Amino acid sequence: MSNAEYTRLNDLDAITWLSVPEFAEQLGTSPANVRGALKDRRIVARRESHRVGPQIPREFLVPAHLANAAAPKPAPADGGGKLVILPSLQGTIIVLSDQGLNDEDILVWLFSHHSELQATPLEVLRQGNKSAVRRVALVVG
Repeated sequence: MSNAEYTRLNDLDAITWLSVPEFAEQLGTSPANVRGALKDRRIVARRESHRVGPQIPREFLVPAHLANAAAPKPAPADGGGKLVILPSLQGTIIVLSDQGLNDEDILVWLFSHHSELQATPLEVLRQGNKSAVRRVALVVG
């Protein structure tokens, strides 16, 4: 990947990282279900020697009513709401994996600004434009 294509995020510490139990708590599920999501490639994580277990970006979570940003639903009347894993993330992770990126590279790619998208791929996915993100992902490598 050349620097002309994107501005690489050099500091992954700028991201809000959650442990598997913390991520599970945010989702209202069990740590086993989060480990299943990692195994199924619905999410990716980084593993650091000084932290126990995988660390997952909190930004992978969205309110359930905004899970499909192209057709959002009204917010819950109580102002609360369940969080879900961003649905378009899994297909994007698979495309990037098929292009030869490892989990750390995928995280950097998702959180780096890309000139073709005028934003980070994660921001564009959260806006509901997975097609644009995947077009850019197909030329990685």
